[in-house]
Amino acid sequence: MKQIEVQIMGQSYLLGCPDGGEAQLREAVDRVDAAMCKIRDAGKVKARDRIAVLASLNLAFDLAAQQAAAAAAPAPVAASTTEETAADTDPKAAQLIQRLDQALAGDGHLL
Repeated sequence: MKQIEVQIMGQSYLLGCPDGGEAQLREAVDRVDAAMCKIRDAGKVKARDRIAVLASLNLAFDLAAQQAAAAAAPAPVAASTTEETAADTDPKAAQLIQRLDQALAGDGHLL
């Protein structure tokens, strides 16, 4: 595990970072720094620990809202099936698919 030095709200921190996770950790640091600076710059809260708690709550709330929105979103639908794609691009494939459908239609069930 490697250590990287970061700045959050003007203060240096030495953080442990798993191999290959430096970019992700730096993105997280940037989000935390931005959230804390925004609260500090608003001027209503001065204590660093209170700013950290408020920023953490804001980030957690935003994450929960994103997860709820993702869960509520309908599942993506495939643009087209393989049969539709083949039929649209190759007339021979369309004929073959039609013949297969006709051949299989005579068997009322597959099992």
